[in-house]
Amino acid sequence: MSRFLFVMPPFAGHVGPAAGVAAELGRRGHEIAWAGTPEVIRPLTGAALIFECAVPPFPERPESIHGFAALKFRWENVLVPLGEAMEPGVRAAVTEFRPDVLVVDQQAVAGALVANRAGLRWATSASTSAELSDPPAGLPKVAEWLRGLMRGLQERFGDPQAGQDPRFSPALVLAFTTEELARTRAAGPVRFVGPSIQDRTSHVDFPWQALDPARRLVLVTLGTAGTGPRFLTECAAALRARSRRLQAVVVDPTGSLPGSGDVIVRRKVPRLALLERASALVCHAGYNTVCESLYHGVPLVVAPIRDDQPTIADQVVRAGAGIRLRFSRSTATQIGAAVDAVLDEPVFREGAEQVRKSFHGAGGAPAAADALEQLAAS
Repeated sequence: MSRFLFVMPPFAGHVGPAAGVAAELGRRGHEIAWAGTPEVIRPLTGAALIFECAVPPFPERPESIHGFAALKFRWENVLVPLGEAMEPGVRAAVTEFRPDVLVVDQQAVAGALVANRAGLRWATSASTSAELSDPPAGLPKVAEWLRGLMRGLQERFGDPQAGQDPRFSPALVLAFTTEELARTRAAGPVRFVGPSIQDRTSHVDFPWQALDPARRLVLVTLGTAGTGPRFLTECAAALRARSRRLQAVVVDPTGSLPGSGDVIVRRKVPRLALLERASALVCHAGYNTVCESLYHGVPLVVAPIRDDQPTIADQVVRAGAGIRLRFSRSTATQIGAAVDAVLDEPVFREGAEQVRKSFHGAGGAPAAADALEQLAAS
């Protein structure tokens, strides 16, 4: 049996996909530990052994920045400081736990720094498909800037592999997607395993008796983001206007949106259970949300807000599985028209079904566990 150390950033969306893989490895008798933020990791994994890593204060990102400015802000103000802060905790975890393999999220680069310096095998956990195609690669100056920034971090911590991109392990990259969605044939040791989905919301109370089986169900969610009151209000108006044939469930974490029989509003919902009944999903193109929808073959209306979401939204569109809207400007009329299209035009259901088949055929957490066992034995 082997020891696996999962190195994760303090972002729930990145811990979630790894949780299923860790659980599968645990069922096979391997020893599992985590390095990161216990308050984020423990609720998602139930893990007993977590080595705490420091997290720097993150500045609030201005809503007005987009494109390269947003990428620059994220790396300079979030990911590089996070790598510097986490490195001592990851180093301590390696010393005490003595792992055979590190599983390192792409945004927890401290794991790569420590593994390289210790001469340990490590695998990348690509929790989102956004960086598999390396978007800056088409912008040489941006790519050069990013390489320089990461190389500087590696050199400060004595990484003997400085210059090698710490987001991509040279041994194994676990991509929690498929080529049908990512639309990329990534070079190197990439293993497309599809999403690792675990249901952690089955205990959430929901008024199932209020659902009308005679109407098609449309689910609206922006994940845990509390930045969308205007967009949610427009969604509710669009779907209320179609209440004769549609019923909406809107997830509103703030509790500010009024509900009615036509539009059921809840702070939390059992999302996977609802997706088994849903005909369409309106969301922010958060990667886990998109994967859960397409895992059920449910087409999407995506309105990306920030970070990797625009890239994920483009992938949904290229896969023929949905329509993209502008989050900040979409009106009830535009949202309603997009919902009508994904419900009534067969091409979107067909696109979603193709991705669904690829997801189910990729293997998920068991396939990822197989690849990690092979790496540990190599």
